[in-house]
Amino acid sequence: MHITQLFVVILLTGLKLSEVVGDCSFNKSQSHCTCSLLDLENGGNLFQCLPAFAFELRGGNLEKYVGFASNTVKQPVLDILQTLQVTKIVFGDLLVPEVLLAAVMKLTYYMHITDIEFESCTLLGNASWFQMDRLILPVSSLRFHNVTSASLANRDKDFTHLSRWLETLQNLTVTQSQVTYIPCSIGKVFRTLRYLDVSENHLQDQSMRPSFCQGAFPQLQVLKLHRNNLSSFHTMCEMLHHLEKLVHLDLSQNDLLAIPSSSCQWQPSLRILNLSTTGLDHITLPLPPNVEVLDVSSNNLHALDLALPFLKKLHLSNNRLHAVPSAKNYPALEVLSLDGNLISHLPRDELQSLRHLQSLRAGRNLYNCSCAGASEIQALASMESLMPDWPQNYTCESPSHYQGTLVKNVPASVLECNKAIVIIPVTVLLVLSCLAGIICFARRKARSG
Repeated sequence: MHITQLFVVILLTGLKLSEVVGDCSFNKSQSHCTCSLLDLENGGNLFQCLPAFAFELRGGNLEKYVGFASNTVKQPVLDILQTLQVTKIVFGDLLVPEVLLAAVMKLTYYMHITDIEFESCTLLGNASWFQMDRLILPVSSLRFHNVTSASLANRDKDFTHLSRWLETLQNLTVTQSQVTYIPCSIGKVFRTLRYLDVSENHLQDQSMRPSFCQGAFPQLQVLKLHRNNLSSFHTMCEMLHHLEKLVHLDLSQNDLLAIPSSSCQWQPSLRILNLSTTGLDHITLPLPPNVEVLDVSSNNLHALDLALPFLKKLHLSNNRLHAVPSAKNYPALEVLSLDGNLISHLPRDELQSLRHLQSLRAGRNLYNCSCAGASEIQALASMESLMPDWPQNYTCESPSHYQGTLVKNVPASVLECNKAIVIIPVTVLLVLSCLAGIICFARRKARSG
């Protein structure tokens, strides 16, 4: 029997739950095995999962097996667990008593699992985690998505038992799980956490202070707060300012209110800031001084006039800009997204002054395709690989006879573009010819007289 087959069998039989193993499918390219726990008596096609290094256990109610959590796992089973090479396990669509979860988590102490995920699960009841006291699990990444569980309030003792492990955890994701706040004492347990994603929950401004209190998450580098109930840009700055190692902050899809008089200064460590889809119609507040990536797309911005000397990527798509922001404010810019605005003209000389610019997206704007306007856009597009969305998304809004025409199809040669250049010299020649003819005629008439 292959070690990966043994994993599913041992993980369940170690708790005497082998009767719930059901059908399995194997994705060879991803070395991923999915087993459905369907109250069947045997594993059936479990053998196809022999090469798998990741297991997904999905679909079932384990509530009636809660009594097996008290079973003692024998040493021969633990010895085999230590030989397994499985590194990831996913629990999905399961009803799991927390006491059973505690027993399974303890088994990972004897294994090489680094990633554990829970998707669309319901954790039932409260368990005492004293068996985990002082154990350091190999798990460095923990993810909960759409998980329902008992409140974290008043569970300091349980987290104390888990602290030796949690203080080594590197990545934690808790999304779509109705989180309203994180108790300060729990945040302080995660001493080495680098990545925290609590997107799509119910965090509010008033819950930010206890959730990110002084001393919580001291090593945090990436924080994602996407799509919560946050409203004040100023409050976010104040509540997160003590995270001195924060590099990446995502506040997208929150209805943020910008307060022009705010004096809060963001930490110098912050390099990536996502404020997309936040309803901002202006940005006058101090932004992180060393920011390198700024995403303010899908807002109501009419202009952006802030000097950001270290900015490398600026995303301004789907706003209400009428003009390209001044290039002098962003001398280090490499990527610029301007698509979906109200821009009528792309200033070629100014954009070419951005010596590091590698990518420009400026489609879906309202271009004036007069001779100069069309030729400048065409000249920019001729620069190799500069405009990846060219030419399909670049159409003319004016003059009326070019409306709807692709900018690339607008005549750009001097003679075709400005007929006056041809008409005026021709007219002058005709006038001069007529004058010469009149003079000649007059002279002849004078001589004959």
